[in-house]
Amino acid sequence: MNAQAGWDGILNEGETILWQGRPDGGFHLTGGRIVESLFGLAFAGFAVVWMVLASNGPGGFWMFGLIHFSVGIGLTLHGLFWPGFRRRHTWYTLTSERAFIATDLPIKGRTLKSYPITADTPLRLKDGTPGTIWFAHEYRRTKNGSRRVDIGFERIADPRAVLRQMTEIQRGRDARAQ
Repeated sequence: MNAQAGWDGILNEGETILWQGRPDGGFHLTGGRIVESLFGLAFAGFAVVWMVLASNGPGGFWMFGLIHFSVGIGLTLHGLFWPGFRRRHTWYTLTSERAFIATDLPIKGRTLKSYPITADTPLRLKDGTPGTIWFAHEYRRTKNGSRRVDIGFERIADPRAVLRQMTEIQRGRDARAQ
């Protein structure tokens, strides 16, 4: 079967697929996810203590703590398991012009985002097995403004080979511009 199959109407004329892959979907913790999980555990723990103390009072007032306990457990589980779950539902494609990231997540559904690879695209390699190539970023709104989120092919098996293809795309663009 041709790698181009299914890409009709998405790829530009003359654009070809150079590489397709998927991120490693295994369990992997980063510093930020550890902090999120620990905060969730502390939040849930505080809720348990509050519920125990409130259960000594009259009625079912202690049950209001269940909401906070659930939020704490949710934060803990999100921090531990969401990144791997998201990666298991992600696909990557590198073409002669762009990098594509496709996801198929529950509730959110299917998304396909493309990022042009030009001579000005900053490429950063986080080497390793698996490794990551960062090639774009976006700003996401937060309560206090915005934060930068790096975008790339995360936790792929052979990042150096993919990076080599991306730098060749950049060189080709430079040659055509001159």
